[in-house]
Amino acid sequence: MTLLRSIALAFSMFSRLPVPGVPWKEENRRYLLCALPLVGAVIGLFVWLWFWLGEILNLGLPLKAAGITLLPVAVTGGIHLDGFGDTLDALASGAAPERKREILKDPRSGIFAVIGVAAYLLLYFALCTELFFHRRILLLLGLIHILSRVWCALAVISFPAGSGRGLLETVKEPAAKKGARIFLPVLLGLCTAGALFLDWRAGAAVTAAASLCALHVLAVSRRHFGGMSGDLAGYLLQVAELAMLAALVLVLKVGAAPWK
Repeated sequence: MTLLRSIALAFSMFSRLPVPGVPWKEENRRYLLCALPLVGAVIGLFVWLWFWLGEILNLGLPLKAAGITLLPVAVTGGIHLDGFGDTLDALASGAAPERKREILKDPRSGIFAVIGVAAYLLLYFALCTELFFHRRILLLLGLIHILSRVWCALAVISFPAGSGRGLLETVKEPAAKKGARIFLPVLLGLCTAGALFLDWRAGAAVTAAASLCALHVLAVSRRHFGGMSGDLAGYLLQVAELAMLAALVLVLKVGAAPWK
């Protein structure tokens, strides 16, 4: 039952999908980070269904791409995009780490957040217009949403945290005591193996892009913020999804994956 409550808590926290209410207790948060990739799996399912419906209705590519771009935002309520925007505001300030951490906590969105999120969605949409209907592509798109959340959870429990006791610490502490440090790397290995099985070139490009994004966020968190935070975890998730999508499109464009 603890696992089911953790799953329900993960969906209530990281998605807008209707789930039973679960008290915010340490016991219920025990497997919260382990359940986070399940949200990505559901997003991947929605993307698959949208692309499949687009084929049936003969929708144009721009409309299909718009659905692939906006479905993750609709399912999550933009919670990770909020962290992405806050991080851009903080980085653009050029302030000291203490001030940057204050900007992260500010609920107001600055101009750099607005510009950054708009540019992100536009670029994501443009990349989606380069996709075509194929089973392997749809499976890789689903894996992208799972992998980004695996790396997000790994960053929360593994990267040094910033000062102060925020939401990240309340999520991290019960998870660190349990099996997240074992389960998440195993899941990462399984996702990597699955991506390589679908196509070793596309799989290698996608997983390498996610790994580089994790290293990037680790460096940014240490240099600019004195450690990880919840907003930086959201920033990592969004940057990783964009980078993995770009890597997939690059493989398709150079003709390394002859699936047509």
